[in-house]
Amino acid sequence: MSTRHTLLAGLCLLAFTGCKFGSSSSSDTTPVPNTPPNILFIVIDDAGVDQFASFGYGGAQPAQTASIDAIAQAGVRFRNTWSMPTCSPTRSTFFDGRYPFRSGVRNAIVSNDLANSQVSPYTLTTPRLLREQAGYVSALIGKMHLTGSDLNPDNHPLGDDAMRELGWDYFAGYLDGAPYPIDTTAGGVGPEGTYQCGFVPNTTADAAIGADYGVCYLPDGHTGGSHLLMTDPDSYPTPGRTCLELGGILDPRSSAYNPARHAELNFNVQNGHYTGDWKINHADGSNQHLTVDQPGARGYRTTLETDMAIDWIEQTSEQQPNAPWMLSLGYSTLHAPLQPPPASLLPNPDATLSLIGCGTPVAESLTDLGILPVEPIDLADFAQQRAVAQHMLEAVDHEIGRLLVTTGIALQQDDGSLTYNPDSNTVVVITSDNGTYMPTVKLPFDPLRAKGSLYQTGVWVPLIVAGPMVNQSDRDVPHMINSTDLYSLFHEIAGIDASSLPNALQLDAQPVMSYLTEPEQSAIRTSNFTEQGTNISATTPAPCVIPAANTCVQIFPQQGVCEDQSGVWYGPGSDIDPNGFSSCCAVNAYLESQGQPATVLFPQHQSALRNEDFKLVRISRLDCATDTLMSTEEFYEVNESTNPAQLKLDRQDQDLLANTPPDQLTNEQQANFTALRDELTTLLASGIDCPGDGNGDLQVNQTDLDQWTYWSDPAQGGGYSSWYDFNHDGLTDEDDRIIIEANMGNNCRI
Repeated sequence: MSTRHTLLAGLCLLAFTGCKFGSSSSSDTTPVPNTPPNILFIVIDDAGVDQFASFGYGGAQPAQTASIDAIAQAGVRFRNTWSMPTCSPTRSTFFDGRYPFRSGVRNAIVSNDLANSQVSPYTLTTPRLLREQAGYVSALIGKMHLTGSDLNPDNHPLGDDAMRELGWDYFAGYLDGAPYPIDTTAGGVGPEGTYQCGFVPNTTADAAIGADYGVCYLPDGHTGGSHLLMTDPDSYPTPGRTCLELGGILDPRSSAYNPARHAELNFNVQNGHYTGDWKINHADGSNQHLTVDQPGARGYRTTLETDMAIDWIEQTSEQQPNAPWMLSLGYSTLHAPLQPPPASLLPNPDATLSLIGCGTPVAESLTDLGILPVEPIDLADFAQQRAVAQHMLEAVDHEIGRLLVTTGIALQQDDGSLTYNPDSNTVVVITSDNGTYMPTVKLPFDPLRAKGSLYQTGVWVPLIVAGPMVNQSDRDVPHMINSTDLYSLFHEIAGIDASSLPNALQLDAQPVMSYLTEPEQSAIRTSNFTEQGTNISATTPAPCVIPAANTCVQIFPQQGVCEDQSGVWYGPGSDIDPNGFSSCCAVNAYLESQGQPATVLFPQHQSALRNEDFKLVRISRLDCATDTLMSTEEFYEVNESTNPAQLKLDRQDQDLLANTPPDQLTNEQQANFTALRDELTTLLASGIDCPGDGNGDLQVNQTDLDQWTYWSDPAQGGGYSSWYDFNHDGLTDEDDRIIIEANMGNNCRI
C-alpha cells in the first residue's frame, strides 16, 4: 500500500458516510443475505445512437452487432437517453449522480486542469455506496477518465491510487482520456509518417513501404520467445498486421533473427489501440505498472480489456461466491485514433481495409472539447474512417460476446447466436459516454454537431439494460433518461433505498428501475439536461486558432499540443509574434488590423434543456468589445423518429429563433420556450458555492482544516493542486487556510 494511501486512510473522512478512505476492500466484505444481482456495466467510447441498428439507425450499412443486439432483445432499450457532450463529465455522472455544474467536472480533463475539476475522493461514488450498504465488491477496467494523470503530477494529487481512492476495490486500465497516437514508425521500422495504421502493410497495399514477409520481433519476456519467422505467406498472409496483434514489431523483408536488430527496434512508444501503459490497483492495496515494453501491455486493447474483465469476474466468483459484484468496463473503442482491429474479431474476417482512414485527420481532442467545423464538410473524405470505426464497433461487439459467454452471463446456441442467461443473476448495462466522433457519424445524423457539442448527435446515446427483473423483454422505453440516472439504477439494483442517501449530495439522478419492472410506467422525467463548461486551471493557456473551425481556444497548455491539433499557436514562441498574445481577443484585434476576419471565441459555457418535443440551447461566450460574457439562445423542435424523413434534429437551419423573435412564435412554441428558459435558469442557479468547504459536505468546520493540513504538507508530497486549493492557483497553502478560517462555521445546506 502506498504512503499516500496509508495517510488518506488515517486522515481523510468521507464527507457523507463517515468511512475512511480505503477502509473497506473486497477482502473486508461480509456477504449479505438474499444476494442482489451482479452488475456488468459496459461503456463503449464515442458511440452515439446513430451507430446502432437495434435502435433503428446505423446508416445504410449498419454494423453487425449480434452480441449487443442479443442483450437488447433480452432487455429494455432506452431510446431517449442523454449524456454530457464529452467523456469526463458523463463518466462522472455515472458514479456520482450529479450534473457537471455541481461536481465541477465540466469538460474532458486535460493535464493543466486542477484537482477542482476532477472527481473528488470525498464523493459518495457508486462503488463506495454499493460496498457500504449492500456488500458489493467492485472493479474498474479500461478507461473512465475521471482524474488527472502522470502527464502532470502536480495536478494529479491521487497519483496511481486514484481509482482505489474513488472507491474501486480493483482497477486495471489507464487514467488518460484516450489511447496514444498511432506510431507511424511502426516501432522504429521507418521514418515518422510512413505507416499510417501503425503496422507494415502488405505490398499489395503499398509496394513502396509494404512487405509480404519478415521477422516479427517480440518484447523481452514474451512467453512465445523473442521472435517469429513470418516468411510463409500461407501461414502469415498479413505479417505486419499479425505481428502487431501479437504485440510485436515486424522487420520487413528479413528472414533471420538478428539480436542487434531486435535492440534497435522501439518497444517503448505507444501505438494507438495496440499498446498501453497499464496502471493496476490490486485489492490487497498493492500497485502494479505494466509499461508499454512489457508483453502484458501489448496487444489489441479491446481484447486485453476483455481478458482482464473475464479474469476478474472468474476470480471474484471463485474467491467470494457469496458477495455480489459490480464491474465497470470502459472500452477504449471507438475513441480515436481510428485503427483497424484484428480481422479475427470481425463478422467477416476476410474484410480488408485501405490504409486511408487510420489516424486522426480531424484532431480528436478538438471534438473532445466541443470545437467543430462551422462549414459544411465532404463526407466522402471520411468514408474510410467510417469503415474503420464500423469495424472497431464490430470488434468490440465480438469481445462483449466473448465476455458474456465465458462468464456464463449469456449462452451460445448451436447456430452461434447468444441468449442472455437470467440464471447468472447479472444485470447487463450497456451505454456510451457521448455522441459519435464527427467523421464517423452515420446519416441522417449531423456530423457538424457531433461529439463535443450539446446538440442531439453529440449527446444522444444508446442505453440497454437486461437483467432478471426485466418484465417483457425486447421493448423500447421512449421516456427521457439522463446519464446521472444510472447512479440511481445501480443503487436500485443493489436494493438500496434512495431515502437512505444524504440530502447534502444534491443528487440529480432520477429512478430507472420501474421502467424495467413495469412496461406501462409513465415518464418520470419531464425534462432532460446537458452541459459543457470550462474546467479550472491555475493559469489560462495561450491562444490557439483552429482554422478548420475558425475558432480561437485557450485550452491547450503547450505550443506542441496546439499544433498537433492542426492549430496555429499565438502564445510565446509564435511565428507571428515571439512574445505571444495574451488572449483570443488580442488575437482577433491583430487579425482585424491585418484585414483578416476575426475568429469565433470558444464558449465559456453551454447548456441545453429539453422536454418531450422542444429543446433550448444556451451558449455563453466572451464579448471582446465589452469584456463580458454574452449569452445567446437557440430553440428547436426534436424527436426520436427512426424514419429519416420524420426525424427532427437540432440542425443549424432548424433554429426556431434564427429568423423569428420569441414573441412571434406560435402559442405552443412560445409556451414551451418560456417554460424551458425559466427551468434552465432555475436549474443552473441551484448550484451551491460554499467557500472553505473542500470535502463537499456543504459545511465549513474543523474537518476542513484537518484535510487542508494533509493536502498542504510538502513532506507528504502535498502543497500542490487539491480539493482544498480554494483560490485555484494550483497550490494548497496558507492562502487557502485563510479562506477556511474566514468561513468557519458556515452551513451551506441551509
